[in-house]
Amino acid sequence: MDNRGKRQSASIFGGMGFYIALLVCVIAAGVVGYFALLKNDVEPQPDSTAPSAVTDPAPSQSVAAPDPEPAKPVIHDTPITVDRPTVRPIVEPGTSTPDQSVTAPDPAPDEPYNEDDAPVMEPAPIEAVEPMVIVSPLAGETVAAFSVEELAYDATMGDWRTHDGIDIQAEAGTVVVSASAGIVLSVEEDGRMGTTIQVDHRNGYVTTYASLQPEVSVRAGDEIPAGAVLGAVGNTALIEAGLGAHLHFSVSRDGELMDPAAFLSE
Repeated sequence: MDNRGKRQSASIFGGMGFYIALLVCVIAAGVVGYFALLKNDVEPQPDSTAPSAVTDPAPSQSVAAPDPEPAKPVIHDTPITVDRPTVRPIVEPGTSTPDQSVTAPDPAPDEPYNEDDAPVMEPAPIEAVEPMVIVSPLAGETVAAFSVEELAYDATMGDWRTHDGIDIQAEAGTVVVSASAGIVLSVEEDGRMGTTIQVDHRNGYVTTYASLQPEVSVRAGDEIPAGAVLGAVGNTALIEAGLGAHLHFSVSRDGELMDPAAFLSE
């Protein structure tokens, strides 16, 4: 009896063990599949829109806009007739006024020109110009005359040459004055003519005073009247040293040399 019971129990447990093992396998397979599915959902998918490779950008290309074509004038084959404008009255709101049009009158014909009707233009007043006051720069004897067209004998140099001014002899130290009002252009030591002063009289005339003593009374830029003291007679002109103490006086007008005697007589 006991052996029979044992055989039946083993048979029952043997069949149940098979089903239990099968159930365990099914549960294990389900757990493995669940975790596999969960892993696929979490793993990021590659972006299909991203470029597969980085490429260098294409070089920029400058596009020059074509120059605009110049505007062409509109030329009509036939003349265009322009009608005179029509003026219409202004109608207040709520009132009725018959349509009335006013045509601009024709322009008045051009009247013939009459010289008597022309306006009289008065000439502008002319400002009075003070006459040029001229004085002699030195009282003395003229020992050498002006000569630019003919050669004159030069005792100092021992030859014949032109002479662009006049030489007035006087004692050394005698005062030399400006022949007219003006502005002192320059005061310089000339290698040939010694101490030299130039005065611009602002009307085209320029006077030159040479062979003066080194001590002078004016400076370049000084505005001086006629008869203003410039310096004193000396003997500093190297090429005229044979004359002794004297003044070499020359005059130019608009850049052209002229006879100082004629200038002093004006």
